[in-house]
Amino acid sequence: MYYPEELVEEVRNRNDIVSVIGSYIKLQKKGNNHMGLCPFHNEKTPSFSVSPSKQMYHCFGCGVGGNVFTFIMEYENYTFVEALKQLADRVGVQLPEEEYSKEAREKADLRTRLLEVNKEAAKYFYYQLKSDRGQAAYNYLIGRGLSEDLIKQFGLGYSNKYRDDLYQYLKKQGYSDELLKQSGLVTFNEKYGANDKFWNRVMFPIMDANHRVVGFGGRVMGDGMPKYLNSPETMIFDKSRILYGLNIAKSSRKNSLLVCEGYMDVIALHQAGFNNAVAALGTAYTSSHGNLMKRYTSEALLTFDSDGAGIQATLRAIPILKDAGLAVKVVNMKPYKDPDDFIKAMGPEEYQKRIDEAQNSFFFEVDVLQSQYDMSDPEQKTRFFNEVAKKLLAFREELERNFYIDAIAKNYMIDVEQLQRLVNRRGSQMIGSSYNTGEKPRKTGPGAKGKEDGIIKSQKLLLTWLIEDNSLFHKIKDIIGPEDFTEGICKDVAVLVFDQFVKENQVIPAKIINHFESKEEQSEVAALFSASIKGEMDKSDLSKALSDTLLRLKEYSLDKQSEKAIEVNDTALLQQIILKKAQLNKHNFNLKL
Repeated sequence: MYYPEELVEEVRNRNDIVSVIGSYIKLQKKGNNHMGLCPFHNEKTPSFSVSPSKQMYHCFGCGVGGNVFTFIMEYENYTFVEALKQLADRVGVQLPEEEYSKEAREKADLRTRLLEVNKEAAKYFYYQLKSDRGQAAYNYLIGRGLSEDLIKQFGLGYSNKYRDDLYQYLKKQGYSDELLKQSGLVTFNEKYGANDKFWNRVMFPIMDANHRVVGFGGRVMGDGMPKYLNSPETMIFDKSRILYGLNIAKSSRKNSLLVCEGYMDVIALHQAGFNNAVAALGTAYTSSHGNLMKRYTSEALLTFDSDGAGIQATLRAIPILKDAGLAVKVVNMKPYKDPDDFIKAMGPEEYQKRIDEAQNSFFFEVDVLQSQYDMSDPEQKTRFFNEVAKKLLAFREELERNFYIDAIAKNYMIDVEQLQRLVNRRGSQMIGSSYNTGEKPRKTGPGAKGKEDGIIKSQKLLLTWLIEDNSLFHKIKDIIGPEDFTEGICKDVAVLVFDQFVKENQVIPAKIINHFESKEEQSEVAALFSASIKGEMDKSDLSKALSDTLLRLKEYSLDKQSEKAIEVNDTALLQQIILKKAQLNKHNFNLKL
C-alpha cells in the first residue's frame, strides 16, 4: 500500500534513531554521536555510529548504513511497509487501513486461515511427541543427541499411527474439509474418506523467515517409504523459496550461512552451536534460494554430504548461489559423510577448523575436474588444462581472472605464462576473433581511470561538505548545480540535496535516504553523509580545499558537456560551453569559510 511521504516522515521524526537502535544494541555517547558494536557483522571494537543530528547510522567496519527504517528492515528482515507499521505502532501513529478488493480480501483471509491451521497442527504434533504414543519418536530424537531446548526451539513433533488422527483433531477445532484439503495436511478419496498426509513420522515444522509455520516435513519411524516426506505446494508453501532453519539463522549475526542438505544436518549443527545453518527442502537449490540468502549474508559455506551425490549437488549449487551475488566456499568433511557424523566423531572445535579452512568454490570445482583425468598421461593432462582455461574465462574482470590464473598455476605446477596463453587462445576460439572479456573498450588514455576516481571522490566530498554546512549553498549557487554531479549515486543524491534545500532551506540526511530502495544504495548514501571533512585543517586550508574542489568539478562537468555537444554535432551548444570555460578561468574561487 502507498503511504504519503508526509506520513512516512511523521513516523520517522517521532522515532528517535538513538532510542530505537538503543533498544536493540548497547550504545555509548562519543562526542556528538553514539557508538556501539555493529549488529550486522562480528567485531570487538565499536565502529557502529549513530548520529542524533542526522538521524542516521553508519558502520565504519562493514559499511552498512541508513535511517531508522533501514535499521528495522535490516535487523528484523522486514519490508519497508512492515518496518513502517512497527515504528508507527511504537509511537502511536495511526496508519490508514489498506483497501482490498473482494478477491484480494478473500485471498488474504485464506492465507491467514492456512497459517492458523498449520500452527495448530504443529502444536498438536508437539503434544503427541510428549505423550506416551510419541515415546519412540522422542527416544529417536534424544538418541540423535538433541536437547530438550532444541526440540522445543524447532518445534519438533510426532504424527501417530492412526490414519485420520490429525484430521479428527482439526475438525473439532472448527476447520472445514475444504481448508484442510488446501492446507496439504489431509487428503480425501471416495473409498477411505479423509486421510492424514503424515502418520507415524517425526515431524519437522517448516517456518518462513518470520517464524510462521508454512508446511511440514516428516521422517518415517521404521522402514517405511519414503524416508522423508514434505508437505505439497500450497498458497503459503513454495519449497523453492523456503530455507529450513533460516528463521533462526537470520538472527545469528554471523558473516555467513552454513548451507546443508537436510533437516537433521541443520539441527545437528545448531545443537553443536552453529546456529547459522540452513537447508533446502528435498529439492535442488534455486535462484530463489540464492536471492533469499543474499538478503541475510554475502557468503555461503556449502557443507553437503561428501559422497558422490553430495559432490554433484555441490557442483550444481555453486553457480546458482554465485549468480545471486554470494561468495561460495566448500567445507571439507572427509572422511565423514555429513556434518552430523563429523561433529559426533571429531567435535565442534574440529568442525570450526574445517569452516575456517573452507575451500574457494572455484578451486573445489577444479579439484573435482582433476579427479576425472589421469594426470600422468600427457594427453589427459592437456585436456584437463584446456578445461581449466575454459572455466577461467568465466571471470570477466581481468584483474580477478589473473589472480586465479596465478593461483591455478601455483597449485597445479604449470608455468603461469603458458596458462595465460592457453586462456587467451581458448577465449579467441570461443569468440571467433581476438579474445576480449566482454567489456567495452575505453577510448581514454592510461590516466583516465585515475582521473575518474578523483572526480568521484571530489563529488562525494562536496556533497558531504554541503550536508555538514548548509550555508555553502548560498556561496556556490552561481558556480555549481546538481547537473554538475555526473558520477554514480552522487548524481541522484545531488538532485535530492539541492531540491530539499531549495524547498526547506535545510538538508535532512535521513529523509534523503528514504528515496533509495536497495540496502546497498542506502548504505552508500549513509557513508556519504557520515564522511569527516575537517580533520586537522584550519579555516584557510578548508577554504582552499573547497575552492580547488569546485574548480575541478566544474571543469570536469564542462568537459563532459563538450563531449556530448561534439557527439550530437551541436555547434551552438559547444560555443556556449567554450564561453563558460573562459568565464570559469576568470572566476575568483577563493571562497571564505
